[in-house]
Amino acid sequence: MRPLLSHSVPRLVAHCAAVFALLLASVQPAAAQSILRDAETEQLLRDMIDPLAEASGLGAGSVEVVLVNDNSINAFVAGGQRVYIHTGLIAAADTANEVQGVMAHELGHITGGHIIRFSEGAGNAMRISLLSALAGIAAALAGGGEAAMGVMALGQQMAMGQFLAFTRTQEASADAAGAQYLSAAGISGRGSLEFFRKLQSYEFRRGISQDREYEYARTHPMSGTRIAALRDGYMDDPAWDTPNDPVLEERFQRIKAKLFGFQATPERTLNAFPVYMTGVPARYARAYAYHKDARIEQALAETDALLEMEPDNPYFLELKGQILLESGRPLEALAPLRRSVELTNADPLIAPMLGHALLATEDPIHLEEAERVLRAAVGRDRRNPFAWYQLGVVYGQRGDIPRAQLASAEQQIMSGNPRSALMSAQGAEQGLPMGSPDWLRAQDVAIEARAQIERQVERRGNRD
Repeated sequence: MRPLLSHSVPRLVAHCAAVFALLLASVQPAAAQSILRDAETEQLLRDMIDPLAEASGLGAGSVEVVLVNDNSINAFVAGGQRVYIHTGLIAAADTANEVQGVMAHELGHITGGHIIRFSEGAGNAMRISLLSALAGIAAALAGGGEAAMGVMALGQQMAMGQFLAFTRTQEASADAAGAQYLSAAGISGRGSLEFFRKLQSYEFRRGISQDREYEYARTHPMSGTRIAALRDGYMDDPAWDTPNDPVLEERFQRIKAKLFGFQATPERTLNAFPVYMTGVPARYARAYAYHKDARIEQALAETDALLEMEPDNPYFLELKGQILLESGRPLEALAPLRRSVELTNADPLIAPMLGHALLATEDPIHLEEAERVLRAAVGRDRRNPFAWYQLGVVYGQRGDIPRAQLASAEQQIMSGNPRSALMSAQGAEQGLPMGSPDWLRAQDVAIEARAQIERQVERRGNRD
């Protein structure tokens, strides 16, 4: 029996560790989802979170909101002052006020240092799990195989219970902090409660029991529990009867329709926004649907109708330029894109499209303007691989190979291709003037690429 026992003990320990690892994975947000970048959407999200960030003490402009292309209803923080919001949450919300309730909650996680303290809760639970594993090993070595399994199972249950209680406490703390920030910002908590009711309805539809005894197996309190804890405080708050900001709500409806048109099939979009609907959201959604369906004249008719209503709306001008550019008419796209860039003070997400259109004309006369526009874009937002790619094309056409290689390295490092980025950065470094800002940047990109490669090798080693 001793050989069998010596093989079974490591398996028991490995099983214990594997179960706990699965638990940790289940409560941490996925980090590999794709990010959507859109100038109008990002400006709206900034305007929605800024008063809450100010109320929280973090300061307006200090918190970034990132839109994740995922249809699930979710939002999370993952370190730093950055809030991630899924497109599915935007689609599920009826008002901007509902989304602000979620934002306030996520700010509660940031100000509470919950991401930092996450390892504290995980560490405490892991210690319990390891102690139970050691006790189980001792029992197994003494010949009590069944007792060993029982000790380990009980230890895992205790570890998971403590860890889940820890995460529920964090969630309740973030709810309370979020309520304070909404109040301090003069924003009603109605949207927060309405969104929790949506989540509660979702739980009912999925057959999730609302019995309190099942709450102990969850990372979050039940939505009903959260509503009960927040309702009285929200209703007693002076901001409860404050009406929603009508301008913010109108912008939110536009973004909802825009995202719907961008993500859904043309058929779904045209069913949801039939032609008799002539408001801005409906026309916005249909313009995207027609463009995706290669019905270019109908897409342009919708954008022209939007521009008749608001001739100087930079985002309508951006959309018209995009449709013209992507349908092979770059010369026609220049005028609306130039105007959009002018109106947004060279927004770093719009300017690269103008740079692309200038290059797409294949006329060397536009190279100088394209370089100027694209350099300004990456100067304001370096995290834009598309802009770096276009800038690399400009440098390549002008025969400036070292800077073309540096632009390629910037694009490759952000696109998850560190090996190519390292090669490009090393090539740029060899051709650039030693000590120049671009030469120093090439060294920085090479260092970052090497670090990413090392992490990739380490992860592969851990999997093996």
